[in-house]
This record gives sequence, C-alpha cells and structure tokens, in this order.
Amino acid sequence: MGIEEFGGGQAAQADVLVVTTNDVPGYQVTQVIGEVFGLTVRSRHLGSQIGAGLKSMIGGELKGLTKTLVETRNQAMERLVEQARARGANAVLMMRFDVTEAADVGTEVCAYGTAAVISKV
Repeated sequence: MGIEEFGGGQAAQADVLVVTTNDVPGYQVTQVIGEVFGLTVRSRHLGSQIGAGLKSMIGGELKGLTKTLVETRNQAMERLVEQARARGANAVLMMRFDVTEAADVGTEVCAYGTAAVISKV
C-alpha cells in the first residue's frame, strides 16, 4: 500500500481552498457565507473487525482500518467542498473533523468549517 492510500488533502489547484486557519495569508475575506459540513457514516466490516481484534493482541498498525478511515475522511471532505461550492464559496476556513461512534454499528465522520469568499490583497 502506497502513501496515496493513507493520505488525503486537496489538489494544488483546487477551486475551493480548504484551510484549518482563520485566514489565508495574502488574501482577504470579502464575504462570510456560513457553516458548511460534509458527513458520512461507515459501517464496520466484520472481516476487518476480526482482523483488527487479532492484530490488537500482537500489536501494530491496523492498516485495513486506517485505509477505511482515510477514505471516509476524504469522502467527508469532498462533501464539504461540494456544499461550499454550491453556496458560492471559494474557500472553507477553520476546517475541522469530528469523529464519533454511530449507534455502535459504525463511525460517523464530519468535516466542517466556515464557507467564505476570499480574494487576493
């Protein structure tokens, strides 16, 4: 498994910039649109749960679960960007992830932030 299977983030030329900061150096916020989020819930796969249980006895990274979580976070990010774009934003500021258990059957991942329009200073 290569780095592309365990990483995430945006392409360098994304039309909606997503940052974890309050502002973007060299840009000014010209309009705050409001909160946007992308949400996904993934159920647990029985095979990966059994494998994770066995692996946890001997230690080491749970690569199957890591890959699933990366895919889930990336899907939440894609949905966040779609929401921002649909509302006319070209940036999402203060992006965060929230991960919670969903009724003991899966994992909920939410990417959220503030949609805004930014322009170069």
